[in-house]
Amino acid sequence: MSDVLQLVETRLLTALGTPDARAAVTFLGTDRIEVLRFHDGGTVRYVTLGMSAQPMTDPTAALADPVSGPRSELVLSVRAGVAETDKVLRPLAVLAASPQVEGVVVAPGASLDVGEPLWPGAAFSSVLVGQAGGLVEDLELDEPMDPVRFLPLLPMTANEAAWKRVHGAAELESRWLRHGTDLRDPLRGSVELQD
Repeated sequence: MSDVLQLVETRLLTALGTPDARAAVTFLGTDRIEVLRFHDGGTVRYVTLGMSAQPMTDPTAALADPVSGPRSELVLSVRAGVAETDKVLRPLAVLAASPQVEGVVVAPGASLDVGEPLWPGAAFSSVLVGQAGGLVEDLELDEPMDPVRFLPLLPMTANEAAWKRVHGAAELESRWLRHGTDLRDPLRGSVELQD
């Protein structure tokens, strides 16, 4: 499946340019996960590379299909130079390894939590998985493999994560939009959650 990762990296380089840093993390019993960092003006983007090597499998399935099933990589975009966001590399790798480690299928609308701040001083320990197809287009693979989707991660405060559990992802995203929340601000606080 290394050929899948080569195709994924080529797609990332085409869409985002050349990464200015990369780090690799390996967890016991999992494949290696890399995190690539791209600078785009005042924005820094962290993108996983390795999560899509294998399809994600429904944990209730009797047998894991080694070929077909959803494949994804994760993309986090934040404003550069405002916080120590480079410390997000390990938490991102943990999230990218979660399909192999915990048997979860990462999909838009899902919440993912690392149980600690994403970077020093961050108000976020969890993220909302956004819809693919914005920054980096889906990468079509040969049949019967599913395409690789590049899923944006939207950091959530603890209050936002709790509110999302009750009201749903669409309502939280709508609230962010109504209040003009800068989701790339690594220092932002929680959006107003009272009507």
